[in-house]
Amino acid sequence: MADDDLPVVSFGSLMTEGTALSRRGQHDKALSCFNDALKLRAGDKHCLITRSKCFLKLGDTENSLKDAEASLQIDKTFYEGLYQKAEALYTMGDFEFALVFYHRGRRLRPDLHKFQLGINKAEEAIVNCIGNPSSVKLESKEELCFVSRQAESKKDNQKQQNKPKDQKDKKHMKKSRKTEQQLLGELYADKAFLEKLLKDEDLMQSSTRQGVKVMDLVLDGISYLNRRQDFWQQQKPIYARVYERKLLRQARKHDKKLKPSEISRSIEKNMEDIELLLARGSAEQSCRKAERLLKKIQAWSEEEVPHKNELIGNLHSHIGNAQLAMGQMEAALCSHKMDLDCARQNALTDAESRALDNIGHVYARIGKFQQAISTWEEKIPLAQSSLEKAWLFHEIGRCYLELDKAEEAQKYGQRSLQSADEEGDVEWQLHATVLVAQAQVKLKDYRSAILNFERALEKAKLVPSEAAQNGIIA
Repeated sequence: MADDDLPVVSFGSLMTEGTALSRRGQHDKALSCFNDALKLRAGDKHCLITRSKCFLKLGDTENSLKDAEASLQIDKTFYEGLYQKAEALYTMGDFEFALVFYHRGRRLRPDLHKFQLGINKAEEAIVNCIGNPSSVKLESKEELCFVSRQAESKKDNQKQQNKPKDQKDKKHMKKSRKTEQQLLGELYADKAFLEKLLKDEDLMQSSTRQGVKVMDLVLDGISYLNRRQDFWQQQKPIYARVYERKLLRQARKHDKKLKPSEISRSIEKNMEDIELLLARGSAEQSCRKAERLLKKIQAWSEEEVPHKNELIGNLHSHIGNAQLAMGQMEAALCSHKMDLDCARQNALTDAESRALDNIGHVYARIGKFQQAISTWEEKIPLAQSSLEKAWLFHEIGRCYLELDKAEEAQKYGQRSLQSADEEGDVEWQLHATVLVAQAQVKLKDYRSAILNFERALEKAKLVPSEAAQNGIIA
């Protein structure tokens, strides 16, 4: 065979071949393709995700999770990485952590239905494990601490001996509950719920489908919350939290005494709580907590808080996402524009790209498609991969279609398809092809539209997506 006749092995061709093999169930062969592709382009986040999916199909959850996490180390806002990490965690049985990452992905890409499906199945799995919280009625008058139940039981056995001592114990327990509430914050309600479940003897004796006792799961949950409570007691005692509730001036005076490492830990915990609150659907609480943290960080110096400007922009972004979830569109737009200003003033390219992305989303949600287009067109030079461009061109084209500018929609649909082809991503090839076909229908180029719908149908069979197939046929 002549050298000219040898097949050209490129990154894109290996990705396409691996994806096709995986769709046919030949996961071992597909894995080999993805390994070869990563040799040509080491650390490619899209290839890491496709290999992660392959590992998951083969039942290798550890390597699947490693690849998903590796892709997120390259790009923390990579929505495919978030989804795949959530899927791996769900398969491993870590339903609560999976739920957090499904929520993070939905905030980044609310247009993708798979994140909502992930949220639904993770919540259902949690309910199957520990029961439905709505079925348990908590009353504030009852003792919620595990210690209090033991004391209560002991009191019943002893009947009413030594009354003054009982009153002293009751006062001590009340103080203990207050301490727990201050240390655990939002998680106190979860602990109270788990302790309440322990009273249901029938439920405690039952087991999950995997044969794990419900009592063991509940006790593990309580044990985890107790460890978290002890940790935060050591890291930040109750007396420090009292100062946080004082005026900003007093808080500043106290915070200046903290070491940079302590400030960093405090910020990290607060950022984690802000994300967790939004993931649980508590947008208003998440927003309030982010606003309080923003005021504190603005009061600190650069020496106390390294990357201060980056954190300020990040908090504006979190506030904007929470406001969007609450339906406060104008406020969300203002917050994301503040994030953009902060990014440009401090030459933070990734933050600028994030802000433009979010601003475009808000404009599209409120029907201001031309403003969304202008914003996303500014983001094009900042796109870091062909797959990111495929999504970006598709969104711009979709906006042009909404504005009845079919020629522009077709042009951007073709650019989206070209970028998806470069990465060998079948899902985005499908979306782009449908967009092109829809634009051609508006242009009355029916022959070309039919051909593209037929191509899209073939892609939908590879994904596979029954809903997409039905939509294309219709």
